[in-house]
Amino acid sequence: QVQLVESGGGLVQAGGSLRLSCAASGRIRSISIMGWYRQAPGKQRESVAVIPDGGSAIYADSVKGRFTISEDNNKRMVHLQMNSLEPEDTAVYYCHGDITSYGGWPGAPLARDDYWGEGTQVTVSS
Repeated sequence: QVQLVESGGGLVQAGGSLRLSCAASGRIRSISIMGWYRQAPGKQRESVAVIPDGGSAIYADSVKGRFTISEDNNKRMVHLQMNSLEPEDTAVYYCHGDITSYGGWPGAPLARDDYWGEGTQVTVSS
């Protein structure tokens, strides 16, 4: 079992900042990619920022220069620092992980799956 738990959402005025965090736990062997997605009301879920293990971060054009994704491999955490927030950033933010986990019994095969957190609301007022 693997779980992703987000924290750090909330209400902020335009121009303000928030920091989201996501902690991965469970029978984790390795993490290939972790990232943040968001879904605004009436819109499809979209990628905000992802960071491959050992690779460079990839950002959506709409957040470049304002958001920064970082990871702490030892703690299996990923963070999203969001600055200069705009009302258009209002959405539910989801943590995602491409994670390989151990099986549930000795000798069980590894399993690589996509995992999602439950989401955290970010609201930016104008």
